[in-house]
Amino acid sequence: MTTALGDKIKSLIRANGPMSVTDYFSLCLADPEHGYYQTRNPFGSSGDFVTAPEVSQLFGEMVGLFLVHAWQAHGQPLPVRLVEVGPGRGTMMSDILRVTARVAPDFYAGATVHLVETSDRLQAVQKKTLSRHGDKISWQHGFDELPDGFTLLVANELFDAIPLRQFVKSGTSFRERMVSLDADDNLAFTVGVATLDPAYLQDFTRLPDDGTIFEIAPARLSVLQVMCERLKAFGGTTLLIDYGHLTTGFGDTLQAVMAHEFDDPLAHPGLADLTSHVDFEQLVRLAQALEMQVNGCMHQGDFLRGLGLEQRAQALANGKSPGIQHDIAIAVDRLAGAGPGKMGELFKVLCLSSPTIKVAPFRRMD
Repeated sequence: MTTALGDKIKSLIRANGPMSVTDYFSLCLADPEHGYYQTRNPFGSSGDFVTAPEVSQLFGEMVGLFLVHAWQAHGQPLPVRLVEVGPGRGTMMSDILRVTARVAPDFYAGATVHLVETSDRLQAVQKKTLSRHGDKISWQHGFDELPDGFTLLVANELFDAIPLRQFVKSGTSFRERMVSLDADDNLAFTVGVATLDPAYLQDFTRLPDDGTIFEIAPARLSVLQVMCERLKAFGGTTLLIDYGHLTTGFGDTLQAVMAHEFDDPLAHPGLADLTSHVDFEQLVRLAQALEMQVNGCMHQGDFLRGLGLEQRAQALANGKSPGIQHDIAIAVDRLAGAGPGKMGELFKVLCLSSPTIKVAPFRRMD
């Protein structure tokens, strides 16, 4: 199936030669005319995928409780800059604000909410979701627009949507994976001339077979660095939730999703969501190099249960019909269930702070 963005990408390749995976990834998601996040409504059952906040209000409530804990651990400073980067439909922030208004009225009253969102289409959806909170909410296109002040920052499924670079093992080196055209004028993967800096492989005692892929994501590290610099300047805590792996390894994690089904990443540019797994070890290493406190990195299921997910679910189910109780139990299993492919294990939660604090349910890594 041809797409408008696919035709544009083919024209660019004919004119300039093969493009890197990172450039292809960027165009698929952010092309101003045909990019996925500029033209599609990706979230929910009618979209292409369902995020944790869309599964149940329990997710956002647990995140809200965590933010209150962190605020208290910091000494309850006011005002609070409550920042969400990539806020989707605004569902998680709506749940966060509802629970914080109930359990910590001073926190809610002293917080200004800042949604970092580049899509005008999604901003419109978020404004509708959060309309009851009035002028407490503001929108920014980038970190440079955020006001100064103590910051609590959360991002759910942000880093997986930041473009990565891929390198393919070829002989004694890794060469960059590119997108080109095959003999039938279809998009196809190939390899280019750029090679991987050997420093990325210094921790590996044995290299894999030819054809194996190694991924790096400098753009993700740049975003994390901006977050860390803000915390160092104004104090605060960042909570990052995403799917990925705790340790650096080899393998191709680039994937596309369309209508809740996996798709060929080259098949429907602009119509399918592109993501890749987040390498949390690389994020932790950068944070430590920037002298941030790494509170911990854990599975989403352990994080949610440590905050009292099951107890809150039971309270929510009390007095409800058997059907609603069943739905709540299913949601808890989706969010926190263990096992391959389940969100509770596949998703990881990384917490960073400045200055040093202790905050449940994390145990200090350093």
